[in-house]
Amino acid sequence: MPRDIPQPEVEEIKALIAGFSDLEGPLLPILHALQDAYGVIPETAQPLIAEALNISKAEVHGVVSFYHDFRTLPAGRHVVKICRAEACQAMGAAALGDHAQARLGVEWHGTTENGAVTLEPVYCLGLCACGPAAMVDGKLLGRVDAQKLNRIIAEIEA
Repeated sequence: MPRDIPQPEVEEIKALIAGFSDLEGPLLPILHALQDAYGVIPETAQPLIAEALNISKAEVHGVVSFYHDFRTLPAGRHVVKICRAEACQAMGAAALGDHAQARLGVEWHGTTENGAVTLEPVYCLGLCACGPAAMVDGKLLGRVDAQKLNRIIAEIEA
């Protein structure tokens, strides 16, 4: 079952935003703080951020949608990231990504219907000599093939 989208109170969001009012260039720190607090960037927060920073709602939305680590929908209980950078591509990451999508039944940035796993592309995990690389719930893994990925997914889905 998919996870619920947090709906914080407007005053709670405004208080969080206000904590960054002294920073120069506070947009990214505000977005990170919101995501840390709620697991997502709540939809109701974007116009409040725009108003507080005197920028357009489109500018806030553009930043949220540009950076893949910002979420507007909750991630699954587990997040699997597969490196899509050139070194890993040379070692079979494209096929691994295709396999992961087929195995989980989701596209990139998708979450399985039961809310267990979110699949994300990432563009370098720093394990270039051990490609293809993946990250599962923050744990780095090297030399990941379809068989190893199947074992990992079976473990986290259990």
